[in-house]
Amino acid sequence: MNVTIVGTGYVGLSTGVCLAEIGHKVTCIDIDEKKINNLRQGISPIYEPGLEPMLVKNSKAGNLLFTTSHQEGLSEAEIIIIAVGTPQGSDGAADLFYLKQAATDISAHLNHDAIVVIKSTVPVGTNDHIKNVLENECSNNAKIEIVSNPEFLRQGSAVHDTMHADRIIIGSNNSEAAAKIAEMYRPLNVPIIITTLRSAEMIKYASNAFLATKISYINEIANLCEAVGANVEDVAKGMGMDKRIGEAFLYAGIGYGGSCFPKDVKALLHTANNNNVNFSLLKETITINEHQHELLVVKALNRFGDLNGKKIAMLGLSFKPETDDMREAPSIKIAALLTKLGSEVVAYDPVATNNAKKILGNTIKYAKSVNEAVLNTDALFIVTEWNEFKNLDLSCIINKMAKPIVYDGRNCLKEEMITACEAIEYYPIGKPAIIIK
Repeated sequence: MNVTIVGTGYVGLSTGVCLAEIGHKVTCIDIDEKKINNLRQGISPIYEPGLEPMLVKNSKAGNLLFTTSHQEGLSEAEIIIIAVGTPQGSDGAADLFYLKQAATDISAHLNHDAIVVIKSTVPVGTNDHIKNVLENECSNNAKIEIVSNPEFLRQGSAVHDTMHADRIIIGSNNSEAAAKIAEMYRPLNVPIIITTLRSAEMIKYASNAFLATKISYINEIANLCEAVGANVEDVAKGMGMDKRIGEAFLYAGIGYGGSCFPKDVKALLHTANNNNVNFSLLKETITINEHQHELLVVKALNRFGDLNGKKIAMLGLSFKPETDDMREAPSIKIAALLTKLGSEVVAYDPVATNNAKKILGNTIKYAKSVNEAVLNTDALFIVTEWNEFKNLDLSCIINKMAKPIVYDGRNCLKEEMITACEAIEYYPIGKPAIIIK
């Protein structure tokens, strides 16, 4: 099939590359000329494992094209996938500016019948609205069907999540359009669920809000475990073996971040408020997560009493490993709190430093290695669970610090690594501290 993707961010580019990989001819449109020129040279604008080699392979094979021209990109499109950003607005609702602009651009240049697929995360009712926009603005009498096809990709594993999806959701009020999109995905051989437009839109929000709530729940259990002397990892393991609960997203830490969970929870809450539904559970999910971002700083304050003049190493800046995405990363709030309290912060991240600088600027210092970050520091905060940090030579790291004090915000260090140190104060989340003097 001839497929056109509008937008080459995480979702659009990953989707386009993977559809080309399974045999479709894909054209990706983006108005950013520099990005398109780089993509034509096989250079991905995002850090995503496995994406760039697949991009290069399919570009050379002629299955994957890039353009800034809507007229060129839409000329042969049977299926048009909109994958533009829907960032959080000031009121918590999804900002649909880019989506509406994409619909206007399609209307202005499409001169034949096509199926328009909205992959962007949008509030319930948006697909109906965009269908009206397309029908009213399209000047060439093209017949357009609309399909909701929400994405469930995770930064750091977007290619894998596309090629090995748990399920594909197709929402449409036209059975033929739904069937054609199902056929497009058939080579992936994964379960497909066909629903109405509005159910598909709700599935996306309901899924992300549930996972965010599960994270906030286990983090509250972790805080309670610390208070009563239990171990949250044992508790989570015992809970997760219950098939009704499952082990996924039962990992205690310093809260969720990224481009999806924070904005999607707030957007769903905004929808609930607009429809006079008191979704108090979501309000508490948000509150818990905001407090959890501050937890390492609170622990350090309890230990030191005053953080003014303290030098703190921070390992990890991205909101999760295997990505350079800094959106809603806990590191942002942690760095801001530490500097406000008078601490000097030295941070290291394997790939996210450049993006972090755009947000944090020169409020903190940036190291090029773990060893450089921890040198002569009073405490170490582990903020992102990169494999590099999980496999630290902890004894060596401790010897470079002024004080051997570690706050593990992701519980990623193994107990045997800690107990092998001659002297250490180790403060995890939801587990008893280990203090060796």
